[in-house]
Amino acid sequence: MGAGKVFVNPVLMHDLSAPFFFPSLSTSSLNISSPFHSGSRSSKTFKPKKNIPEGSHQYELLKHAEATLGSGNLRMAVMLPEGEDLNEWVAVNTVDFFNQINMLYGTITDFCTEESCPVMSAGPKYEYHWADGTNIKKPIKCSAPKYIDYLMTWVQDQLDDETLFPSKIGVPFPKNFMSVAKTILKRLFRVYAHIYHQHFDPVIQLQEEAHLNTSFKHFIFFVQEFNLIDRRELAPLQELIEKLTSKDR
Repeated sequence: MGAGKVFVNPVLMHDLSAPFFFPSLSTSSLNISSPFHSGSRSSKTFKPKKNIPEGSHQYELLKHAEATLGSGNLRMAVMLPEGEDLNEWVAVNTVDFFNQINMLYGTITDFCTEESCPVMSAGPKYEYHWADGTNIKKPIKCSAPKYIDYLMTWVQDQLDDETLFPSKIGVPFPKNFMSVAKTILKRLFRVYAHIYHQHFDPVIQLQEEAHLNTSFKHFIFFVQEFNLIDRRELAPLQELIEKLTSKDR
């Protein structure tokens, strides 16, 4: 499976502690209240929401995840519940993160355009070129909205594939499931990175920073718990990650 390549430009160096990059993380902005499942939130999404069938075991796992998130202890909330299958836990959370990022990006699509974001980047040092290994085998340079459209469509296709993400009880996960999940999560991280680097001002204007910070902190704790993303891939937001997670070590 091909992966979107990361191009690091060594000439364009930037002070990653610059104020435009890192949000001011007040206590309120780190409130862990699982806002993504609240009925009061905007229902606008970039792609259709991926639903887990009610009554299924995965649906029950999702409800367990939501309940533990409400406790405010994210480190505990991401841990594998006793007696549960790791693949199924990763699958349920991967679907949930897709829905969260889908909603977050959906709120700022008016600001992420061909004109404002002619390349898919996370600050001046990181540029992403798209390839999926099947339809587009050679990495192509494209705008951020085009890249994210490719990315979210690709993720959607993986989540809808019953051979990769089985929703029926008793249907086994494929042997390469964890590898697929890691690729999905690695690519979803790039949407967070783009939003933080390029669109944090509109996020503040829309009063979405608490939701973004909470979602990203949850995402990072989850991938750290199960070692799902290589540290090098997290480099564009490393200082933010350290700031968000330092109080929970």
